[in-house]
Amino acid sequence: MLGFRANFLPCLGSKARLFPVVGGGKPAPCVSNTWVRCIYSVTGQWEKDYSKETRIAVEKYWYGKLLKDSKQTQKFQSDGPKYYVLPMFPYPSGRLHMGHVRVYTISDTVARFQRMNGYQVLHPMGWDAFGLPAENAAIERGLHPDAWTKSNIEHMRKQIESLSLSFDWEREISTCDPNYYRWTQHLFLKMYESGLCYRKEALVNWDPVDKTVLANEQVDENGRSWRSGAKVEKKYLKQWFVRITHFSNSLLKGLEELTQWGNYVKGMQSWWLGECNGCYYDFKLEGEDISSDSLLPVFTTSPEAVYGVSHILLSPDHHLLKGTQAFSQWNEEITKHRVVRLPLSAVHPFTNKPVPVYVSSEAEFEDHIDAKMGIPCLNEVDKTFAEKHGLDFELVIKHSNDASAQVVNSAEFSNLDRQEAREEITRTAREKGCGGHWTSANLHDWPISRQRFWGTPIPIVHCPTCKEVPVPFDNLPIELPKVANFNGKGGRPLADASEWVDTTCPKCGGPGMRETDTMDTFVDSAWYFLRFCDTHNTEAPWGIEIADKLMPVDLYIGGKEHAVMHLYYARFLSHFAYQQGLVSHKEPFKRLLVQGIVKGPSYRVESTGKYLTPQEVDLSGPEPVEMETGEKLIVEFEKMSKSKHNGVDPQELLDQYGIDTVRLFILQGVPPEIDIHWNIQAINGVLRWQGRVWGLVSRFVELRGTSPPNPEALSSSDGKKESQLVTKSNAFITDITRHLHEDFSPNAAIIGLMGLTSILRKVPDTVARHSTEFERILCSLVLMLAPLAPHISSEMWQGIKSVQHKTVSCDWNKGALQQPWPVPTKEEETNTVTVKVLINNRKVGTIEVDRAEATDAKALERLVQESSIGQKNLSYLQIKRVVLSPKGNLVNILVD
Repeated sequence: MLGFRANFLPCLGSKARLFPVVGGGKPAPCVSNTWVRCIYSVTGQWEKDYSKETRIAVEKYWYGKLLKDSKQTQKFQSDGPKYYVLPMFPYPSGRLHMGHVRVYTISDTVARFQRMNGYQVLHPMGWDAFGLPAENAAIERGLHPDAWTKSNIEHMRKQIESLSLSFDWEREISTCDPNYYRWTQHLFLKMYESGLCYRKEALVNWDPVDKTVLANEQVDENGRSWRSGAKVEKKYLKQWFVRITHFSNSLLKGLEELTQWGNYVKGMQSWWLGECNGCYYDFKLEGEDISSDSLLPVFTTSPEAVYGVSHILLSPDHHLLKGTQAFSQWNEEITKHRVVRLPLSAVHPFTNKPVPVYVSSEAEFEDHIDAKMGIPCLNEVDKTFAEKHGLDFELVIKHSNDASAQVVNSAEFSNLDRQEAREEITRTAREKGCGGHWTSANLHDWPISRQRFWGTPIPIVHCPTCKEVPVPFDNLPIELPKVANFNGKGGRPLADASEWVDTTCPKCGGPGMRETDTMDTFVDSAWYFLRFCDTHNTEAPWGIEIADKLMPVDLYIGGKEHAVMHLYYARFLSHFAYQQGLVSHKEPFKRLLVQGIVKGPSYRVESTGKYLTPQEVDLSGPEPVEMETGEKLIVEFEKMSKSKHNGVDPQELLDQYGIDTVRLFILQGVPPEIDIHWNIQAINGVLRWQGRVWGLVSRFVELRGTSPPNPEALSSSDGKKESQLVTKSNAFITDITRHLHEDFSPNAAIIGLMGLTSILRKVPDTVARHSTEFERILCSLVLMLAPLAPHISSEMWQGIKSVQHKTVSCDWNKGALQQPWPVPTKEEETNTVTVKVLINNRKVGTIEVDRAEATDAKALERLVQESSIGQKNLSYLQIKRVVLSPKGNLVNILVD
């Protein structure tokens, strides 16, 4: 039997410590070296109030147990439904920010909720560890990126664990681990085998001081390097590309399947892909100083007319005329003559006949297009050009009187309907490997080369005899070399590691050189969700059978800044894997939850733009001013950052308020999609609410601690209150379940839990003591709180469990998080309904009516007028309108 008890015992030193006493007076072990009140799980005595000391003791006790329990629930069985919830894995910067806290708390809440609903949940964590930030940070500190990154990972893992998140750490991955990037290289080679990877010259951002390539985001608005401050130059370098345009149409059509994605992200993806109304054909180039494998991709919106091509026009900005290409000398000629024929030809992909290539500064090129086919039978401008330059051409599209059209003079495709010919010709081109993939004019292939050290090495050997040779799969991974003096400067840092660069050609055995570019980090993150399915597989990037069981990701959570790039590349990789028969689901993410950022108030001096710390701001007047000068400030809510002095250290919050309080605070207030405007004062409401829920359990423990419930002791009035409690709780359980399962709106779930708390607090002691329904609903409240605030819920569940005279039937040997999720109970159908009565939108009381009359406006009007409410409030008033609620539980009477 439980009671409430605490004993003060003397303690060494100047402070006293509040020790709990168990049984014969022996103090139980304390959980802190300050004022601590221990808890039931330690003492066997229930603490009545949820004080700060109690909260500290609760979280200290349950923290380790919950982590241990979560590890046991990660074991997957062969049967049973699965649920894969995945927050986008972080870059290991070394410290968590509130954005991390928000996204991981959301994912953890969903994971715990789905486990309680009987799902086997996959909730993994890893690190997007390669890339420029780590390399630059290591350079600035005189460290190697590997050491810097691993140190950050260790620190951030401890920070994440401090939030008591139920991640499956046995599946932890890091993209900079050779055991991971071995399979990134494997997938590159699979794409290379499929003809999707190729190398060509491309324009890049070049830092002349650091002698390195910069990503677009590393160039400021003034065109200068963010690190050296040098004016960035444009430079042509050979780069590796992935033919992502071959999947444009598949990616565009795939958006139709993503019915659970928001319109914003789908719209961004659709805009990025563009209208897939054309395709590229690859023309092989022939001429002096042209390598035998040189191709000229040319876009057209009339692929069925390819047999009518008379010439190809290039823009003066085409890469053939730039960089190291032999035809750069023709730029001067183009300036003089405006139209110049180049001393080369393009081999027609179907007829193998040479097609002349011109450069024209007169022709109009659409955005993003720098090469186009001249088809005189379709275009008068092309016809005029062909006639002017004496070029032969044929009619390939024949129009009939009925407005239909056929393809003619096009080999085996002749006499086909134009649409049918379009499909057949492009299909044949795809089979021949010369293009024909539907895409848009504004979409380009994916450049994956990075001239930096800290990335996945590209598994290609350059041989003087054999040219580009892929590294055999069995030789993977090609690991990064151990570089003693790392400074990150010089076009390609890997090129300085001569012992690593110099190798033998896998094909002929002669001398060769390794590729010294590394891959874009978007390649690493384009498939990590698949590796999580089978982290320890040493034979393949993932097992097909287990991926088919666990994929697709049921809920993917991340920031809106990834709406295009990362999601675009990840979808492409999944579509490629589907094409290769490696997965059975083309789309990797079933549901996407895009969470907003956390913003804090910033204070900026109006005249200088300088950001001030909160300690430098005077808030005593009507408007904030600089404390030192009194100058007016610009106050805005902006994304938290060190430079703006508006960040919040998560650890400080955890130390002050505890894990559960911080979790509830970051979840309540606004939906996940909305930006949070930081207001720490609102946390007091969360603290008060936790105290009220704890108080409900304390009340139950006290009322039930002396005698069993006696439902017969309930009066008819009590029975009615019990019935109303059941009805209201069923509605709350239904809504809270929907908010966590369908809407993914934990803020709305918290509002529902607060509402249910308020209703239970209003229940009279007699009902709380003797009603079995009160007990069941209190249990439901604690269990529904458990995924959001696991520590306090686990302790409250133990408190309820300890009550001798319980009536709720469940497996009391299991903790709160191991219990099944509550479901509404079936209510007995009654013939009467309680209807709220409003007059001019103001509640004046309630009336009992027959269920059949609850939705009859005329009947309700009459019943209200006949009731004491009507006699008191409607006498001598003219009723204008009677408005009913759809559920039949409210009537609003509008009067003059």
